[in-house]
Amino acid sequence: MQRILKESQRFPGLTRRENKAGSLIRWPCSSSALVGFASLYALQRLQEYLPLNPQGFSGVPSDLAFNTSVSFVTNTNWQNYAGESTMSHLTQMLGLTVHNFLSAATGLAMAFALVRGFSRAESPTVGNFWVDLTRSTLYVLLPLSIVVALVLVAMGVPQTLAGSVEATTLEGAKQVISIGPMASQEAIKQLGTNGGGFFNANSAHPFESPNAWSNMLEIWALLVIPFAAAFALGRAVLDFKQGRAIAITMDIVLVAGVGVAYWAESAGNPMLTSIGVDPSPGNMEGKEVRFGVATSALFAASTTGTSCGAVNSMHDSFMALGGLVPIFNMLMGSVAPGGVGAGLYGFLVLAVIAVFVAGLMVGRTPEYLGKKIEAREMKLAMLAVLIYPLTVLGFSAASVMLQTGLNSLNNAGPHGLSEILYAFASANDNNGSAFAGLTGNTLWYNTTLGIAMLLGRFAFVVPVLAMAGSFAAKKKSAASSGTFPTDGPLFIGLLIGVIVILYLLQYFPALALGPIVEHFLTEAGKTF
Repeated sequence: MQRILKESQRFPGLTRRENKAGSLIRWPCSSSALVGFASLYALQRLQEYLPLNPQGFSGVPSDLAFNTSVSFVTNTNWQNYAGESTMSHLTQMLGLTVHNFLSAATGLAMAFALVRGFSRAESPTVGNFWVDLTRSTLYVLLPLSIVVALVLVAMGVPQTLAGSVEATTLEGAKQVISIGPMASQEAIKQLGTNGGGFFNANSAHPFESPNAWSNMLEIWALLVIPFAAAFALGRAVLDFKQGRAIAITMDIVLVAGVGVAYWAESAGNPMLTSIGVDPSPGNMEGKEVRFGVATSALFAASTTGTSCGAVNSMHDSFMALGGLVPIFNMLMGSVAPGGVGAGLYGFLVLAVIAVFVAGLMVGRTPEYLGKKIEAREMKLAMLAVLIYPLTVLGFSAASVMLQTGLNSLNNAGPHGLSEILYAFASANDNNGSAFAGLTGNTLWYNTTLGIAMLLGRFAFVVPVLAMAGSFAAKKKSAASSGTFPTDGPLFIGLLIGVIVILYLLQYFPALALGPIVEHFLTEAGKTF
């Protein structure tokens, strides 16, 4: 992280474009994403003619290839396919795994552009995208991935170019099990908060996570860089307490989600209890016995508190309030602690809004990290946070009104609405997990979810980078007795309040019609 913070002055002509206000917005991330999309799309469509395809898989259909290409380029890793029966080893390694690195590194580069906006004063630049991309990959993601991959191999995760192995079941039948380069993809899947698994069952599959130790390692891997980015913010602005305050806020929101999910899942299903099923193990539907309720709840809150999207249990089988936690985490933008880079810049946008609210309360010009927050920055911040509800609620509304959207549902009533809401929240938030009751591999969902992914990544980051340029061009004000402190408990409480109130007000009607109604119906013993 420390090396990413270094100034980047080489090749300035490649890194910026001036807008009318003089702010600097860096566009190479969009051009690199376009090239990445085209190459990954071609790789999927042509994989039957390319090497390293031991299973002989045919080319991926056009709409699914579009959805998957957008998914991995945007760090979403939404999968409308079963990886073990769709993608060749070449597509997995050269296509998906490469973009696991590049999309995560792009997130870090964009985050530290905003960080430099606060750390620099009267600066015409916010860094060099290509240098940030290279450093993020070579100094952070690649070394950690090599270590984690080797540890996973030692724990029993396969890493091979073979296509499959044959096993004999307890009944004496023969079973063909897919294998491949799993450990290498699993490592960057978690460290880059990507989430796309080699298997359709993701980290619930014993080849992706064989035991409780590998499960805890994967949880650590998906959390370590997002939390480290918060502390890197403190180093960049030369005030460790600022980064600590952000990290503590992230942690409080994450722990609260874990607590609610565990409470809901450990109580068991009241409908099963009413017919005599022992509730003491909790709600074990959709969960692996080797993980249990506790670490399944921890994983679910962590993977949606980040924009990872990996799963070790089926969120669709959670109790209504247990399923509400991952949905609400994603509706908040997965900012606790958020994706690699994406969590930090998403959280800083909320911090700007919180400081502005505090300034209105006391009648002072709001400042954050020495930079005055004026009308321009607030317009950009509100534009960023309004993109999510417009996309999620708009596409969800269209899906429940059109028969083509309803045809993909396996559940009616409130739970069906929850499945659709979850899908678009996951896509727009670049998370990638799913309520599995929704069949997403259709022309409607492949297309609309792909558009939601693009808006969630690039439409959100444009105002964020505009804020970075605006802040970098400002002078840095010295703290005074009238400066609102942003490193203590008062600011942490205000920030949590802004997060909860802002997103609860935006999504409460949809949540009330979905998981909340579902909870009361379940408690009453009614099915839907």
